[in-house]
Amino acid sequence: MGVGATVGIAAAGGFALSANASGTTGSKSSGAADSLVFDKDDFTELTTTITTDDGDKEVTYHFYKAITYVAHPVDEKYQSLNVSVPVEIDGEKSNASGAPILFANSVGGYMPSSVAEATGVGGGGTGGGMPPGGGGASASPGAPASDGGTGEVPSGGNGQLDGVGKMVSNAQLALAAGYVVVEPGARGRTLTDGDGTYYGTAPAAIVDLKAAVRYVRFNKGRIPGDTDRIVTSGTSAGGALSALLGASGDSPLYAKYLEELGVADASDAVFASGDWCPIADLEHADMAYEWNWGANGLSTGALVDRTVSKELTTAFADYQASLKLRVKGFGSLTVRNLDDYLLETYLRPSATTYLKGLSDKDRSAYLTANPFITWSGGKATFTWEGFLGHVGARKKDAPAFDAFDLSSGENNLFGTGTAQARHFTLYSLRHEKGGSARLDGDLDEKLRLMNPMYHIVEKRNPGRAKHWWIRVGTKDSDTSLTVVANLAASLEQLGDDVDALYYWDQGHGANTDAADFVTWIAEVTGYGNRKR
Repeated sequence: MGVGATVGIAAAGGFALSANASGTTGSKSSGAADSLVFDKDDFTELTTTITTDDGDKEVTYHFYKAITYVAHPVDEKYQSLNVSVPVEIDGEKSNASGAPILFANSVGGYMPSSVAEATGVGGGGTGGGMPPGGGGASASPGAPASDGGTGEVPSGGNGQLDGVGKMVSNAQLALAAGYVVVEPGARGRTLTDGDGTYYGTAPAAIVDLKAAVRYVRFNKGRIPGDTDRIVTSGTSAGGALSALLGASGDSPLYAKYLEELGVADASDAVFASGDWCPIADLEHADMAYEWNWGANGLSTGALVDRTVSKELTTAFADYQASLKLRVKGFGSLTVRNLDDYLLETYLRPSATTYLKGLSDKDRSAYLTANPFITWSGGKATFTWEGFLGHVGARKKDAPAFDAFDLSSGENNLFGTGTAQARHFTLYSLRHEKGGSARLDGDLDEKLRLMNPMYHIVEKRNPGRAKHWWIRVGTKDSDTSLTVVANLAASLEQLGDDVDALYYWDQGHGANTDAADFVTWIAEVTGYGNRKR
């Protein structure tokens, strides 16, 4: 595979190609029937104790379990959702009729996610990095992390950890704040039928989540809560899907897939999007990964193939330029200034906040242990090379996502029919099949269906969410740190309200300011100005 073939990677499946979408925004879907009417009386009343920053709260709520959200489900186990509605908090009645709705997906690794066996709020998901059950002590914020409290969930996990390695549940915290919580299931990449056909590969997960949003909005006035104030949340692959929900609201590109399921006749646009460590922009993720982590060795100490890393890094320059991002103080955001942008906008401020929060003794000890940081005038400064050395080993080999041997989860995500996995970038395909190989014809559309950046950068989708909460840990090498930076910058360029932050010294799945997210929901939805 030569460098000449690498140069064309950014255009393949990228933004130079126009979409062949059909249909109209908000178009009617077939099959929406009486089965999609929410039954407000079919609930179980539960009481649980939820640990918050303000102490433990006893919450009594109505729990609506495993509601199928499409008229023609492929698999009801996954195409169902749970709804939790607070009715009493610490002995005081709670009226959630006008409350915002947290739409909390629990997808991890683009795997199947089911809420069918949940016993309460916060109990759905794949099990990758989340505790079992729901509504009980084991699922409460503050419970031990499933990885032993190492400060990071496993790659592909859907859990979240606070700054001391304890589990965090946005769903439970939102319920304790008086919000309505909707937890949708969704099909995932590993599902097969009796004939060995994969029925949960791309774009199944995002189509299912859109269908679930439509179900909620279709039931305005029946489901408690403000259906015009839906706020999504998700982590890792779920973070990417949350961002995709926010970016692609009412896009006609999904119409044919939605119609096949018999979705409710309603909008799938959401009001705001909360995205933690999103594994997004997959067709460009290998390039971005090598630009960011190419100099870092694996956990064995070995470096990845230097030719592969260099070629992917070179290709990233073209892709970054194609985004045509401009940011205040930097002008055009290219590979020439991207490291400085990350340092000044996110990494140094993150380190500064962390160090300011330490005692003088602990700060001195941290700085002694980390001499790459200069602490002066209450601010932390360091070089890009110093930061990379501090992070240490990278998690993934090269290529990180479109593996040459088709072994990655993302290869499986783009499988089709009985083919478990496929290449979805020209680089990896041509590395294995030769310079004349071409991607399968359906992949251009499927990549757009799965990439929030397409809807933001090329389409400037008017139906997108206008409020964004985006987070990632500075030591998270599950993907490139540029993914969050480019997502935030592209949204800010469109004038959206963006709250983006990098958690210092935190890894994959970090959520160290969960209470602030709950407060932010109230602020952006206007709920903070109304009585519960």
